[in-house]
Amino acid sequence: MARYALTDIHGCIRTLKALVQQLGLQKTDELYILGDLVNKGPDSKGVIDFILDLQQHHQVRCLRGNHDQMLLKAAKKGEKALSLTATEKKLVLQSFGIESFEDLPKKYKSFLKQLPYYFELPDYFLVHASFDFTQADIFQNKKAMLNIRDYKVAWGKINNKRLLHGHTPTALHSIKKNVCHRDARLNLDAGCVYYRNASFGNLVALNLDTQQLYVQPNIDRPYPVARKS
Repeated sequence: MARYALTDIHGCIRTLKALVQQLGLQKTDELYILGDLVNKGPDSKGVIDFILDLQQHHQVRCLRGNHDQMLLKAAKKGEKALSLTATEKKLVLQSFGIESFEDLPKKYKSFLKQLPYYFELPDYFLVHASFDFTQADIFQNKKAMLNIRDYKVAWGKINNKRLLHGHTPTALHSIKKNVCHRDARLNLDAGCVYYRNASFGNLVALNLDTQQLYVQPNIDRPYPVARKS
C-alpha cells in the first residue's frame, strides 16, 4: 500500500489526470487531496467529476480548501462571496454550464458540504492551510485551517506528527529542498494554476512513506489567469 498527497488543483483537470497517471494508483493505495479543488483554472466541474469517479475505484479522500468553501458560499449568497476576478468567475460558471453561482447543481454542493477540514494519520496531520497554534484547541478554528499563512508550529499540539498542507504557492525548488531535508512541515502547493509564473505552474504529489516527489507541469494552459505577485 502506498499513500500519496497533493493539493491546490484549482480546476486544472488535465494536469491532475496526468499526475494521477504518474502515480499508477492501486486499489490498496490512499490518495489525499488537501483542498482548493476549484476556482481560477479552466475546469472546476471536471476536477470534481474526476475525483468522484476515482472514489468509485480507489481510496481517495479530500479536504476542504478556502476556494472550495468560497464556491459553496457563492452557491448560497451569489458571486459576492467569491474573491475572484470577473474572468475567473466566468471560467467557473462555464465549467458547470450555469448562468449564476446559485444554480450550482445539488450534486456539487453536496460534495463540497461533506469535505472535512483536516485528517489525522498515524504519522501526519493533513490540512489545507495549517492551524492557529496560539489557540488552546487548534481544531476549532475552521477559518484558520482554510486561510492561515503566518504561524509558528507548536508541535506538542499535533503530537509531534509531521504537518502537510498547501494554500501558499511555493517555488518548486523550495518544495524539493524541503522534501529532501525531510522537514517536519511541508507545503505541497507548487502554484499549478499560475502557469505564467516561472517559479510556479506545477502540480506535485508526495509519497508519504518514501518521500518520493512526483512533479507534473501544467498542461491545461493556455487559459486567462492573473500572474501571482
